[in-house]
Amino acid sequence: MDVVYERCAGIDISKADVKVCIRVPGAGRRRRGEVRTFTSMTSGLLAMRDWLLAEGVTVVGMEATGIYWKPVFYLLEHDMECWLLNARHMKAVPGRKTDVKDSEWIAKLVEHGLVRASFVPPEPIRQLRDLTRYRTEVIRERTREAQRLEKLLEDAGIKLSCVVSDILGVSGRAMLEALITGERDPRVLADLAKRRLRLKIPDLIEALTGRFGDHHAFLARAMLDRIDAATAMEVRLSARIGTALEPMRRSVDLLTTIPGVSTRAAEVILAEIGADMARFASAEHLASWAGVCPGNHESAGRQPTGRTRHGDPWLKAALGQSAMAAARTKNTYLAARYRRLVARRGKRRAVVALEHSLLIAVWHMLTHGVPHQDLGGDYFLERTGKTRATRRLISQLNQLGYQVSLQPTGTS
Repeated sequence: MDVVYERCAGIDISKADVKVCIRVPGAGRRRRGEVRTFTSMTSGLLAMRDWLLAEGVTVVGMEATGIYWKPVFYLLEHDMECWLLNARHMKAVPGRKTDVKDSEWIAKLVEHGLVRASFVPPEPIRQLRDLTRYRTEVIRERTREAQRLEKLLEDAGIKLSCVVSDILGVSGRAMLEALITGERDPRVLADLAKRRLRLKIPDLIEALTGRFGDHHAFLARAMLDRIDAATAMEVRLSARIGTALEPMRRSVDLLTTIPGVSTRAAEVILAEIGADMARFASAEHLASWAGVCPGNHESAGRQPTGRTRHGDPWLKAALGQSAMAAARTKNTYLAARYRRLVARRGKRRAVVALEHSLLIAVWHMLTHGVPHQDLGGDYFLERTGKTRATRRLISQLNQLGYQVSLQPTGTS
């Protein structure tokens, strides 16, 4: 088998140490391999780097093992080409698995060019990604805490969520604070309602009649404090993210021209894929990497499933939210595409199709630096022709038992 990389190395990473196998030219036409073990402490990783540089290694491959690959990758990326490899792409012969053999196997795969490197963004994008992902986790934790609070109120017989759409809104928060401070009269509590909610005071009196006690007050106070802390942290993180995105402000503005894509969704998209689309050969490559296109699982001429791959869950979450928002817009191509697909393919497939369309648009917009150009809500009607659409609608009405007589608009 041809040697693609003359001087390369494979690294098997664990929490405590790393096994490193180098593959370099040996005597004559033979290849020389050597395996060494280093600790995963910084001193050990520095010794590993010095050894690799002394051997003239130019390409290093390592398996994506949890988060333990990060110190190794970040230490070596400035001195040589580093490949982060998907474990699914390099299964060795079963029954012969050791850490040393894994490093040798990785080195041989890299040596002959049999594996592809995963996408690892540059350091500024990695830092932005850390911020956006942590903000997402903070928001999710705040949501979970709000759900715990609602369950606590149900336990106390307080049915506030049956009347108030948001128990943490201005009126709901005022009632909760009054309950915690010791107020138990449902009429007094209901009188704290603001604006249009005051029309529901009789319902509020019924909902606020329960057995809320000191135990519930203590837990509610703790939960509200955690919700407030999460909100404050979200504000801090959003400010930090805004600062980090200043060099890419133009890209954020471009992405927000897509129907359904909010500023926060645009921030997440840029944090996951970056602003430089040169890493992805085409829009289709980006969609495949993200896991928003049908999978390819053909066997014996049959394709039993087109299930999408896992992809990037953080990116897919942002695209999913944007897709649902785009589906609710009026007179847009994305909304028309969703309605066209949901009737015959179902909601889940229609949402994934919109995610695919969004990401294809993102690639072209960031590549060419142009805003989104919507095709309009009547795109599919104009493409298929009005005559065809008319025949289809008349056929549906006939199946329902109606006889239709058409008359152009504007005539008597």
